[in-house]
Amino acid sequence: MADRYLHLTGTAPGRFLTRRLGLPQPAPLRRWTLETPRLEGPLLHLTAGDSAISDELAKVLAATGLTVDAQAARPAGIVLDATGVTSVRGLAEVHAALHPVVRSQAPGGRIVVIGTPPSSEDHHQAAAQQALEGFVRSLGKEIGRGSTAQLVRIPAGAAPGAAESTLRFLLSPRSAYVSGQVIELTTAAPDPVADQDAPLSGRTALVTGAARGIGASVASVLARDGAHVIVLDVPQAQDDLVRTADRLGATALPLDITAPDAAARIAAAAPDGLDVLVHNAGITRDRRLANMPADRWAQVIDVNLDSVLRTTDELLTSGTLNRGGRVVATASIAGIAGNNGQTNYAASKAGVIGLVRSLGPRAAAERGVTVNAVAPGFIETKMTAAVPLFIREAGRRMNSLSQGGLPVDVAEAVAWFAQPGSAAVNGQVLRVCGQSLLGA
Repeated sequence: MADRYLHLTGTAPGRFLTRRLGLPQPAPLRRWTLETPRLEGPLLHLTAGDSAISDELAKVLAATGLTVDAQAARPAGIVLDATGVTSVRGLAEVHAALHPVVRSQAPGGRIVVIGTPPSSEDHHQAAAQQALEGFVRSLGKEIGRGSTAQLVRIPAGAAPGAAESTLRFLLSPRSAYVSGQVIELTTAAPDPVADQDAPLSGRTALVTGAARGIGASVASVLARDGAHVIVLDVPQAQDDLVRTADRLGATALPLDITAPDAAARIAAAAPDGLDVLVHNAGITRDRRLANMPADRWAQVIDVNLDSVLRTTDELLTSGTLNRGGRVVATASIAGIAGNNGQTNYAASKAGVIGLVRSLGPRAAAERGVTVNAVAPGFIETKMTAAVPLFIREAGRRMNSLSQGGLPVDVAEAVAWFAQPGSAAVNGQVLRVCGQSLLGA
């Protein structure tokens, strides 16, 4: 559905009126296209404190395809290496590095602060590194003009290039609707990527709930990145499912994911195994708890959570999910912040977060499989188009970017998790919500 307010603020009268009234002024987001696959402008690399990774980080930044320029007057991206900030005094260097340049950043720019995990043994280091989280979340709310800010924590001893896929994603148009996020990497070495334009080439991915909406967009982006995609949805959506499959050169699998034999039928559809498993299927049956019958509760829990747990367990145990594979589940900001009338939905999505945090480390240790989740906020779909006008407008504006996201924003995050180069990204829940005020 068209965002008429966003269009209005792009006109001269609209800009004048919204400024006078003190209303939000969203900037059109610069998303990935074939014509604009990268940020348009140089990358500024700054350092605060004594960094032990400066040389390695410089090589990784050079590999992103952006031009690193220490004197850039109008950078499209800014990376601040704050891994050497180990005391409260060191935070002054963070201010000194970014204060002179933050206003000069190009519209739609990206700021990434690199830190380390807070120490459990050095409370001064822990205080300084945790301070970076509050700093970045606040910066994301301030910078405006469609720009974003993130914090990436790189642990000591991380493999060379472990952060490359993450920095490629965050310093690109693909992360347009991701802001104010904290991403903690592991020490896992990335798998090699032969072609950065088709990082999923030769891999097989399955996407549930893929007939339309976010699921269809996820399937499209994975196919764009080179994967052979199996699209799954309920038999009632078979016509849409087949159209999606035909458009992408994918395989259609009409199947109710809650069926007892769902995992077995998925395995049969992927005789060479799966490299990427995306749990996108989900439903809502909203009603306040006092008015919610047991069947509405059970339906949501069964589709959104129990089927995810059951099929993931069975596909891992059977070996259908190949070594080095990727599991990406769909949570929601409702599972983080809660939502009126959605106790069942919020419980199911919070359960997905619990699955990711618990299974991720074990699956990686046993099979090299990573487990992550996206947590969408207000995304422009047919479902949100049916929301009453004032609630819909509140959902659009109550975030740092003052607009709703698009299904492709979720899909780009899923594709980043799915990449072989993202082995160091595990157990993470990434909010794709424009830094929504809900749960912030």
